[in-house]
Amino acid sequence: MAKIINSYRFLDGITGRMMKHWATLGPPRQIPWSPLVKPMSQCTVSIVSLAALPSRPTSRSTKTLSGGDPWSSDPSYRVLARGTATGDIRVYHLHINTSFAQQDLNCVMPLERLTQLEAQGEIGHSAPSHYSYMGYTVRPDALLRDTVPDIIGRLRQEQVEAVVLVPV
Repeated sequence: MAKIINSYRFLDGITGRMMKHWATLGPPRQIPWSPLVKPMSQCTVSIVSLAALPSRPTSRSTKTLSGGDPWSSDPSYRVLARGTATGDIRVYHLHINTSFAQQDLNCVMPLERLTQLEAQGEIGHSAPSHYSYMGYTVRPDALLRDTVPDIIGRLRQEQVEAVVLVPV
């Protein structure tokens, strides 16, 4: 029996219906693919999570990625260091049940799993930086124009050869 996943279950009725409708408006697009030029055991790997995971805000930096509004779609991103742990983050994504990620960061940003793969020789190295942005994006213009090129530029600077995309 097929299990049906309701991606909108954490939204109220009207918001859920609107999001479900908006998801059907755009035409399907071709997904770009780039084959690896060397084995994973020699690659530097970074993670990009769509879970809106900034480090815990301090008195100087309190801006979240969601803005506290389920209709907003902040196109900015945050950089998380290789050693970021569960207690170092706060999940701000308003469209998912955040309790799991608050208990174990690996649900939405599997940094510990990546470190284990590095120790086992399955990947070459975990990159120094990993990235998170709000996966829920109503208007992706700024995300595609600014955020994605910025992240790609940083990935290139750190000579990242493979990226694990973690949708939520």
